[in-house]
Amino acid sequence: MRPRYSTARQTPSGGPNVQYLRSRVRAPSTRPEVHLSHRSNWLRAAVLGANDGILSTASLVLGVAASGASGTAIVTAGIAGLVAGALSMAAGEYVSVSSQRDAEEADLRLERRELSADPAGELRELAGIYERRGLSPELASEVAQSLSHRGALEAHARDELGLDEERLARPLQAAWTSALSFSLGAALPLLAVGLTPASARIPTTVVVTLLALGLLGDLGARLGGAPRRAAATRVVCWGALAMAITAGIGAVVGAVTPV
Repeated sequence: MRPRYSTARQTPSGGPNVQYLRSRVRAPSTRPEVHLSHRSNWLRAAVLGANDGILSTASLVLGVAASGASGTAIVTAGIAGLVAGALSMAAGEYVSVSSQRDAEEADLRLERRELSADPAGELRELAGIYERRGLSPELASEVAQSLSHRGALEAHARDELGLDEERLARPLQAAWTSALSFSLGAALPLLAVGLTPASARIPTTVVVTLLALGLLGDLGARLGGAPRRAAATRVVCWGALAMAITAGIGAVVGAVTPV
């Protein structure tokens, strides 16, 4: 028995309408893939800075509050911690990332000298890299010649040294990102402890800090393409431990230290 098709699905002769059937087949998505590795430098600095700002400032004000200090002393300590932490993060990131950038530039200078001294040998070396990645010798040589013609140093930096322009270390970017994110993070527990009555100061700061850490862990995981629940849980657990230890030490010091 011949299969029957609806009017839209058949030709005048009764056969299947091929054009209609093709239109029903979903075409593969043409949306480009979104890769996240190019965000690694500034994302690392931003997440680390905000996490440190939230946790270190919260721990600081909780420790001071647990010692029995006045509200003015707590806020003063928190502001001092915010400023000192932001400047420290900026300086540390700048020095660290500058060292990384110096090493990258040294590798590029060495590669530039080798290309100038022995271009043929460097071309063979590049072709060998592509052969080890699975290309035939003929195709590897052709690809190496084509890429070298477009930019030999760029090809060697990317495929031999693993250096890509989008992922090169940027000291100033890391410094200001860390300082700004630290300041924004530190402002949350500082506002919580400063705007809350003395009787609810500690629990409110703890809740605000844990919520902020959880949201930060979730945001960092989403931006970096990592599992969100595990990241948020990890940050919250370590944050709670740090605050508990600091508050305990502050209470002990406040109990044994004369006013």
